[in-house]
Amino acid sequence: MIEQAADIAVFIALDGEVLGITVNPDCPSLGCLDHWVGRKFDSFLTRESVEKMSKRLKDLLAKPDAPHRPMELNHEDNATWEFPVRYTMHLVADQGGVLLFGRDMQPLAEVQQRLLQEQRARELDQQKLRAGQTLFRIVFEESETSLVVLDADTAQIQEINSSAASLLGSTPETLAGNILAQAFDGRRRGEFMEALRAAAASGSERGVEVVARRNGRALILRPRYFRIAGDFVLLCRFDPVEDGAAAGPEFGRLLHDLYSSTSDAIIVTDAAGNVREANEAFLMMADANQIRDVQGQSVSEFLSRGSVDLKLILESATKAGRMSHYSAQFKSTLGMRAPVDISVARLRQQGGETGFGMIIRDVSSRQMPEVEKSNVMVSDEAMQNVMDLVGTESLKELVSATSEVVEKLCIETAVQLTDNNRVAAAEMLGLSRQSLYVKLRKYGLLKPADDG
Repeated sequence: MIEQAADIAVFIALDGEVLGITVNPDCPSLGCLDHWVGRKFDSFLTRESVEKMSKRLKDLLAKPDAPHRPMELNHEDNATWEFPVRYTMHLVADQGGVLLFGRDMQPLAEVQQRLLQEQRARELDQQKLRAGQTLFRIVFEESETSLVVLDADTAQIQEINSSAASLLGSTPETLAGNILAQAFDGRRRGEFMEALRAAAASGSERGVEVVARRNGRALILRPRYFRIAGDFVLLCRFDPVEDGAAAGPEFGRLLHDLYSSTSDAIIVTDAAGNVREANEAFLMMADANQIRDVQGQSVSEFLSRGSVDLKLILESATKAGRMSHYSAQFKSTLGMRAPVDISVARLRQQGGETGFGMIIRDVSSRQMPEVEKSNVMVSDEAMQNVMDLVGTESLKELVSATSEVVEKLCIETAVQLTDNNRVAAAEMLGLSRQSLYVKLRKYGLLKPADDG
């Protein structure tokens, strides 16, 4: 009955000598322990278990009727191995000894050992994962390449480094979790994601051109697909347009040489049209000795129609981003005049400021014959009108009719020069807008849609 009640039962004398022992045959891991009989029980215990056994035995003898909790003892046996056993102690007074009922704890110890090993392995894996994440964040943040990681479906920013956030005029903390399309001018999420997916799927260096909303910087996004934990993400590299990464420094040097050596005048202005930079060709055209003679001056001071021409040029370039083949009269500081053809492009300068680049080409040799021919045609037409009226009208009526012909020609010319901009044409002619519309109706120069 004792064998079935416990895995191991040991009967010891009060002095600790083993008087008898039995092992449950269902616990073959304990082996045969008959050689314990006649020897001290303490000789088969580890050092910490000897102290525990001695203390619990004294408590049992002092208070035999008090309840006593089970105790766990670790056995060591030179003949076998070290194994733990949980014992309950029972004083057998009439036999002058103590009966120990034990439960083999080896299976539980093995489970605990495996659990401990798994926990240690898991902690090691977590340390490696944390080390990998730390390394990723250090490399990602310290990289000079501007990078952002996006959710492939929503364009939500998952990771962005300081270099990319700086190009967008913000910080990684502010941008993280936002939709990237919101950081650019004129970009809707659906259209923006379609452009990114198309660029990423092309497998080339094709990019998506964007303009940062906060600072106005022009950028090119170059996306690539990656799979992380089964989900697709987009890794985007930002390249500033002004860096000229594809062209390289050689292209920049050649471009500077072209700017310095070309026969066409080139100037760079601020948003108000004041000269900031000018090449040698412009200085020659303006009869200026050096760049500081023209810096800070308004471009209108070099145009015969002054602020009228400049306003029209800047408004058109601001609206469309560029304007080409604007005809004007250029006047130098010495009063020399020449017909010119002006091309303008809006520029986004450092810090997000807006300016304009202008190429001014002298077209005197090309336009002189046309001007002379035009003058002859106008003179012939005016002369023919006068000749047709002579003898039929009074001199006063002849002068009035001739004036109307000239007035109509002037109005037509102003409308053509301003590309049908009625406000600019009115300023050019020194008329109010209402007066200009009256004269346009008078000479039949209004289209039906305009008249309505």
